[in-house]
Amino acid sequence: MARAKSKKTQPAQGTETSGEPVPNAVWFKPVMFGFMLLGLVWIIVFYVSQGVLPVPALGSWNILVGFGIAFIGFLMTTQWR
Repeated sequence: MARAKSKKTQPAQGTETSGEPVPNAVWFKPVMFGFMLLGLVWIIVFYVSQGVLPVPALGSWNILVGFGIAFIGFLMTTQWR
């Protein structure tokens, strides 16, 4: 009785094969730095325009919005490989 040859299956794309982490997508780093810079620009525009821009209805909450946007970028740094 002949034994059936086992086929080698290749791991799914994006999985770890050698125990090393899979590198991030090409878009990850520009988006990460984009969030950080956008948050910084949001805060700077708020201070320079003396509260008239970027969203006048928010008032001082514009600072929190700017820090929130930048914080998203900083959270993304924890996943950067």
